[in-house]
Amino acid sequence: MWDERYNDDDYVYGTTPNSFLASVIDRIQHKHTHVHPCKVLSLGEGEGRNAVFLAEHGCIVTAVDSSRVGLSKAEKLAKARGVVLKILHSDLAHLEIETAGWDAIVSIFCHVPSQLRKALHRKVVAGLRPGGVFVLEAYTPSQLALKTGGPQDADMTMTLAQLEKELDGLVFEHAQELEREVVEGKLHTGLGAVVQIIARKP
Repeated sequence: MWDERYNDDDYVYGTTPNSFLASVIDRIQHKHTHVHPCKVLSLGEGEGRNAVFLAEHGCIVTAVDSSRVGLSKAEKLAKARGVVLKILHSDLAHLEIETAGWDAIVSIFCHVPSQLRKALHRKVVAGLRPGGVFVLEAYTPSQLALKTGGPQDADMTMTLAQLEKELDGLVFEHAQELEREVVEGKLHTGLGAVVQIIARKP
C-alpha cells in the first residue's frame, strides 16, 4: 500500500517538516549540540521530510520505513539538501530498537494497529537513553469524522490516555489533544484532530 502511495513524482506529504516537530527541535537537541550530535530514530519516516529536517539541524538520523519507494525518495531529498540519512527498511512489527541507544525517537503520523503500537511503544521507552526524548504527533479517533487524511480505522488512531499508559516510564513534558490545521502535501490538508506529546526518559 505505501509503495503504491509514494509512487508519485510529487512528495505526497510535502518536503517541509511536520510543524509540531519543527517547533520542538530545541527540546530534541538541547543537550547534545556541544558534546556529540544527537542520535535520532524516526519511525515510519516515509519520504524523508522529517528526517532530513533533523539532519539539517545536526542530528544523526536513522529513518525507518516499510516502504522502499518512500525511503528512496528520502535518500533523494537528503542528497538534494546536502545531508546524509541512515536508511533502515523494516516493518515496524519486526523492528529491533537498541536499548538505551537513542537521544530522541520521533513518531509523526505513524499509525499501526493498536496491538503493534503497544509493543512498539514499549521498545521506544527501553530504547531511549536517560534524558532522551520521544516526540509524537498522531491522529485521534475524532479524525475519522473530519476526513482530512490519516487511517480509516479507529484502532490505528490514538488518544492521550492510551499513550500515557503505553509510555509508562517516561515523564510527559507536553501532552495535549487538539484540533489544528494540518497542511502537509496533498494527502494531509485541512483541520486535523491530533494528539501531541513530548515525553522524556528520566
